[in-house]
Amino acid sequence: MRIGVMGLGRIGSLHTETLAGLGAVDSLVVTDPVPAAVATATERFGATAVDSPEAVLAAGVDGVVIAAATDAHPQLILAAVKAGIPVFCEKPVARGVEESIEVLRAVEGSGVEVHIGYNRRFDAGCVAARKAVESGELGDLHTVRSTTLDPAPPPPAYVAVSGGIFRDCSVHDFDIVRWVTGREVVEVYATGGNRGADYIREAGDVDTASTLLTLDDGAIAVISNSRHNARGYDVRLELHGMKDSIAVGLEDKLPLRSVEPGVTFPAGTPHDFFMDRFTAAYRAELTAFTEVVAGTRTSPCTVADAIEASWIAEACTLSLQEHRPVRLDEVRKG
Repeated sequence: MRIGVMGLGRIGSLHTETLAGLGAVDSLVVTDPVPAAVATATERFGATAVDSPEAVLAAGVDGVVIAAATDAHPQLILAAVKAGIPVFCEKPVARGVEESIEVLRAVEGSGVEVHIGYNRRFDAGCVAARKAVESGELGDLHTVRSTTLDPAPPPPAYVAVSGGIFRDCSVHDFDIVRWVTGREVVEVYATGGNRGADYIREAGDVDTASTLLTLDDGAIAVISNSRHNARGYDVRLELHGMKDSIAVGLEDKLPLRSVEPGVTFPAGTPHDFFMDRFTAAYRAELTAFTEVVAGTRTSPCTVADAIEASWIAEACTLSLQEHRPVRLDEVRKG
């Protein structure tokens, strides 16, 4: 199949490299406003370069991967859907949840599959955790813990437009808690603080946050996030049930140092970047998209799925601002 890639920044370049290594992909068509990024894609992967997203859609592609700036996501998704071309788009659907709902309404009933990129759904550990929940081997869950700790904060320009830590970071935790447990969030309580970069505080954001999520069956999820984790990129998930407890990310590259006498775990080099931690997940995610393009499966993460995680982020943002619990039905619209 022939796949188009719109946007060749950090994640777009990774997706291009991954797609070039998939047996189902015969050729690539790429576009980006930065000539050097386009030149790299054509030289390394034999991709065909065109000068605009519209030219990608007109190049006979079977599917399109959108890795452009967030502001461009809605128009690019809708253009591809109008052309009848299956879409993979990095999260979020749009900068705001209201605009995401407009995209949802536009694509519903189109018959065109739209796959939103929440890569943890394709992490082997998270997949195994979901199966453990579905099988009943853990018993009823009472506590879930999800952690995302970045080794260093993003640059000021990113923070200024990201929408805040809940919308651009914690949202991955929100999505994976929903997906693994199969439950919905009904209430949140969020708190946060600033112990590092001044520009994060100046942007009205926090660099460290903790959130309590109450699920619709009464289980509690504890979400921990920070922009500052000097030891590395730490992503973990714990599931505690009435019969058993399991963990995702508890392996030798875990960026955590034990001070217990005689304990050598974890013994590996800590993960230092999300591309390192989730290389295999990204490959599995794009492999799934080729199956969506081939018509052998439906979207594994729809626009509606992505919006559910965004509602949780909205509730957490309000909770932080007003220092109180917030029920999801307070913020949900549409």
